[in-house]
Amino acid sequence: MKIATFNVNSVRSRMGILLEWLETSSPDVMCLQETKVVDADFPVEPLRNAGYHVLFCGEKSYNGVAILSRQVPLSSSFGLDDDGSPDSTRLACVKLGKLWVVNTYVPQGRDIEHPMYRYKIEWFERLRRYFDRNFTPSQSLVWVGDLNIAPASPDIHNSSEQANHVCYHRDVRRAFEKTMEWGFVDVFRKHHPEPGQYTFFDYRVRDSVGRGLGWRIDHVMASRSLAAKSSGAWIDLVPRRAEKPSDHAVLVAEFTI
Repeated sequence: MKIATFNVNSVRSRMGILLEWLETSSPDVMCLQETKVVDADFPVEPLRNAGYHVLFCGEKSYNGVAILSRQVPLSSSFGLDDDGSPDSTRLACVKLGKLWVVNTYVPQGRDIEHPMYRYKIEWFERLRRYFDRNFTPSQSLVWVGDLNIAPASPDIHNSSEQANHVCYHRDVRRAFEKTMEWGFVDVFRKHHPEPGQYTFFDYRVRDSVGRGLGWRIDHVMASRSLAAKSSGAWIDLVPRRAEKPSDHAVLVAEFTI
């Protein structure tokens, strides 16, 4: 089973890139973030015509998540299920046979002095409790998406300069680590311990892809039992190098299930 994640930065703007990638790569599951479109305007038909069942929850100009799957989902839900704001356009969950897929677009945080940074840390804490309530580490669970976190220095091209960045600050990394302690394995790192591979390249940096000036903030995390069945993982830079691309590449992981 091939599972991919892609922050499209507007699904309607990247439909050509997305459809071409789906045709050439044929993933079993494709998780999208930052779809940036209300549900009534989501481009369902081209994706269905490409052979996918499509579940989505979005809003105008911001956020938005979607899961495309070859298999018909047995169940689906959106948002965090606690007493806080559900943030339904940031979390989608589906069950595909015995496999659970949780797709998240974690808040970026803006600035470490901004209230959204505290909200981001709290979001990771809420997410950990979400996993505690709904799953057990023995299940086949994959958590994917734009997590807006670089877990360690090899995940940023210039980590020595980023101590106060909202995607690398020690407090948010600590919150992320506590979520990982639920029982997740970083599937990409399992197969690629080497530094220098990134999923995000800032539009504002000249030739950021060619110069390798990126961040690894998109992830595929799997429960230990599922991670043991992973056979590979890779970052596909072709969509990032396309004309009018998203600022993110596609991340893929493959499992023998």
